[in-house]
Amino acid sequence: MSERIDFSVRIPFAQTLGLELWRFDGGHAELCIELMPALHNSFGVGHGGVLMTLLDVSMAHAARSVHARTPLADHGVVTIEMKTSFVQPAEGRLRCEARVLHRTATLAFCEGHVFDAAARLCAHGTGTFKYLRALPARRDVKPLQPARPDASASAPGDTSI
Repeated sequence: MSERIDFSVRIPFAQTLGLELWRFDGGHAELCIELMPALHNSFGVGHGGVLMTLLDVSMAHAARSVHARTPLADHGVVTIEMKTSFVQPAEGRLRCEARVLHRTATLAFCEGHVFDAAARLCAHGTGTFKYLRALPARRDVKPLQPARPDASASAPGDTSI
């Protein structure tokens, strides 16, 4: 791993969980999390919902990273579908590697793998993500939140993720 990267958008749930971004480029993303006791299930290991969130956010970042250095960088993605396979209990510090398998103008098909500190596979996921400039809606939709409050605000009506 190189060095930690700041998220380009504010994701309060990911912040609450303590997700860390370590790679975000060329259709790849890598995120890490330290499984503190509050994120355990009743067996004392990583809760499946935490692993699924790690996979979801990692794959979404892999999809977004395709446009990271283009004028489309402000476009977001939304999860259309996701499948997760839990391979073995997850404990300690986890790392998720995600990549885009295929993309079209509007969709990204991704996969992600969650590993523990001993590089054992704990979970595998696949997902389909839709690229959006804004959510189609007939109501007021909140704009995408910048990662830092001092960062420039999104344009009104821009709801990309």
